[in-house]
Amino acid sequence: MPERGVVRFWLDDEGWGVIDSPSAPGGCWAGFAAIEMPGFAKLHEGQQVWVTIGDGPQDGYDYLAERITLETPET
Repeated sequence: MPERGVVRFWLDDEGWGVIDSPSAPGGCWAGFAAIEMPGFAKLHEGQQVWVTIGDGPQDGYDYLAERITLETPET
């Protein structure tokens, strides 16, 4: 189930970052492949997103973003 998250940081040159959300204590690892947007997929620090969270681990994070969208998800 998607939930609101906020991008803690994003590394354009590496294509990954961390999203903070209530269901992912300590942050959720997010890679560019999980972002649903046309063109070059990237995020920005402080940006609000919708994220579907799965279990990690990935690069030291216990949670992994399975899907990231910028639009309010349909229910």
